[in-house]
Amino acid sequence: MKFSSAAIEALAYALPPEPWTSAALEEKLAPLYQRLRLPEGRLELMTGIRERRFWPAGFAPSQASAEAGKKLLEQTKTNPREIDLLAHCAVCRDRLEPATAAYAHRLLGLGPHTQIFDLSNACLGFVNGLAVSAAMIEGGQASRALLVAGENGRPLVERTIARLNDGTLDRQQIKSYFANLTIGAGAVAALVVHKDLARPGAPRLLASVVETDTTASNLCEGDTAGEGLEMQTDSEALLEAGVEVAARCWARFKAETGWNEKTPDTVICHQVGKQHQRRLFDKLGLDDAKDFSTFAWLGNVGSVSLPITLTRAAEEGRLRPGSKVALLGIGSGLSCQMMALQW
Repeated sequence: MKFSSAAIEALAYALPPEPWTSAALEEKLAPLYQRLRLPEGRLELMTGIRERRFWPAGFAPSQASAEAGKKLLEQTKTNPREIDLLAHCAVCRDRLEPATAAYAHRLLGLGPHTQIFDLSNACLGFVNGLAVSAAMIEGGQASRALLVAGENGRPLVERTIARLNDGTLDRQQIKSYFANLTIGAGAVAALVVHKDLARPGAPRLLASVVETDTTASNLCEGDTAGEGLEMQTDSEALLEAGVEVAARCWARFKAETGWNEKTPDTVICHQVGKQHQRRLFDKLGLDDAKDFSTFAWLGNVGSVSLPITLTRAAEEGRLRPGSKVALLGIGSGLSCQMMALQW
């Protein structure tokens, strides 16, 4: 799908106040490490993640989303009543009903005419939101769309620590819980508008393609468990399946955009860890120098990972006027979406 009328007016993010280093997390797992005689430092060594951040206990996803959304509205001096579409694009949500977007709408002070909904697709939700909002703008159904996502992996990580320390799992059984320890928290917001309403030089959304392989839908599954969350992942199989679906999506992306491996000036991926990043770039034939990453200090922040990394790349001067940017998103399920941007 090609776009001709959608632009990203602004991006903003909010970071949780509590950093958890991988070393500190391993200290919390001392009973497991001692019982199974596991070497300390393996978490950071295997993933490249030094730390991740968490919101305080009880901090709701809508609160996190609203924090990022308010920063965006303030920095752009946008009247909240002018937003005609709000999508909450996170994995995490306040409760099953109503939509978390309803709480975010109230906290942001948006108007009564604003269409609201939750858009959830594992770690791919925000990229899906960019494509959906751009399509709605192209079709005249919206002029200003506010996308927000607030993720908080704290309940998942805390429950995982308790499960791993309960003394019942062996070395083989703990493998399916390992990916949980890479999860972090954060919030991000994007304002997508019709090009006629955009500031001069606003980044343009050019095209988007998808590739889906639901035969891999059982490789990473999460659900509520009491007052916490529980997730089990076949990390090795998920990595292999994810890289393969991304390779097929990349071929479709090149055909749709006319780009090749040398075209993007910067590549922003979903942030899982160093092994995933290396395998993906090798498979797609991309230059490592084009990569911009945040997983080392944020971990995997679900749907927030890719857009917050895009925002940081802009802040640090990696994205200049005219830069071509490739967004490579993926979510368990498996579903891959890639987008082309002109900065």
